[in-house]
Amino acid sequence: MFNALIVDKDEDGKTHAAVKQIGLDDLPHAEVTVAIDYSTLNYKDGLCIGPGGGLVRHYPHVPGIDFAGTVEASEDDRYKPGDKVVLTGWRVGEAHWGGYAQKARVKAEWLVPLPEGLSSRQAMAVGTAGLTAMLAVMALEDQGMEKDHGPVLVTGAAGGVGSVATAILARLGYEVAAVTGRPEQADYLKGLGASTIVPREDFAEVTRKPLESEQWAGCVDAVGGVMLGRVLKQMKYGTSVAAIGLAGGAAIEGALITPFILRGVNLLGIDSVMQPYENRVRAWNRIVTDLPMDKLEAMVQPAILSDLPKLGSDILKGQVKGRVVVDVNG
Repeated sequence: MFNALIVDKDEDGKTHAAVKQIGLDDLPHAEVTVAIDYSTLNYKDGLCIGPGGGLVRHYPHVPGIDFAGTVEASEDDRYKPGDKVVLTGWRVGEAHWGGYAQKARVKAEWLVPLPEGLSSRQAMAVGTAGLTAMLAVMALEDQGMEKDHGPVLVTGAAGGVGSVATAILARLGYEVAAVTGRPEQADYLKGLGASTIVPREDFAEVTRKPLESEQWAGCVDAVGGVMLGRVLKQMKYGTSVAAIGLAGGAAIEGALITPFILRGVNLLGIDSVMQPYENRVRAWNRIVTDLPMDKLEAMVQPAILSDLPKLGSDILKGQVKGRVVVDVNG
């Protein structure tokens, strides 16, 4: 038997989460069994844990959209007992039981070998959010973004994706302008390498202007909505925005066709869920070299399974800073 955070629904349709003991026979069948060391908390996890049930279709359920640990048993030749692995995405923790348990069964294709030089705990300090941030930086550089082109904007900078994106960009030598609605996080963001702190209020209103002054040589946008509409109007000619999250809403306000036609701005959608294996390996290897581990540690908020019901609520309210790393054996 082992511990797992189980989310279930009562007869009235209300969800509740609690740590319970389950056995291997309770896990859904898949080729690889992993003894989990660490998981983490993402916005989607908050939705899964929350009172509305969010993204979960079938109950009972174990959330946790990523994890790192050691292969315990495998029916696939790609992985053998003792191999260190990491998993992000693939709807684990949503459609398939996930990382908030001491063991998991998953498909081999969902896994990636843990990169040399990275511990399981560090991998979960990175997690899906950090992997997405790295994919966004890679996409911007693939489109021609360079350090001497000007400042790069990061929205939602105090969150999981924004924190890692800020640290990576600063490590690579970019001038980073970090957007946050929480002035008390200024020192935290400057510690990650941000050159400038931009108040979220600067992007809070829809304007009638089809274009604004050119300011940004690139942008990692983790917010969407009105903010994304304003950012697109301020991009320099021929630059790109890597759009990740929609916490600010799915609707984009404004005359957006103008930035695309008159300034040649590219809007790049970044989804880490079903990235090809080769791209995931490339991103994880770049994380080892391009993400400063001392900055990574500064982002970490430690947690255990029993902390998650409250933290799941907090992350939906925008009250979680950096990366929550969950010690599932704690």
